[in-house]
Amino acid sequence: VQLVESGGGLAQAGGSLRLSCTGSGFNFDDVNSFAWFRQAPGKAREGISSINFHEGGRRYYDDTVRGRFAITADDAKSTVYLEMNSLKPDDTAVYFCAITFTINIAVGHEAMLEPSRYHHWGQGVQVTVSS
Repeated sequence: VQLVESGGGLAQAGGSLRLSCTGSGFNFDDVNSFAWFRQAPGKAREGISSINFHEGGRRYYDDTVRGRFAITADDAKSTVYLEMNSLKPDDTAVYFCAITFTINIAVGHEAMLEPSRYHHWGQGVQVTVSS
């Protein structure tokens, strides 16, 4: 299983970036949940968005990004995207994608954005937002 993020870089406050996470070595149809996390220097890794395919593709967002970020999936390309708009300097972090094949009956905001739920991770991509 391999996940590769791309699309990070430098953006100005108020700008946009789109992150991609492309998977290989597995069948995308077997993925139960897919999520994006981020980790800023000196801070814990935090979940920002997820898709739960077990709930028919229901999407979850952390309060800090709701209304600004959007998660989408392209099954044909085995790729999940994170569209990031109205970027803020506080969005500066390394962004990671993660998946799990395990069906977890725990759902809801906290459960879906909990790092321990996910078993396979990408290497991360840097996003820097300047003021």
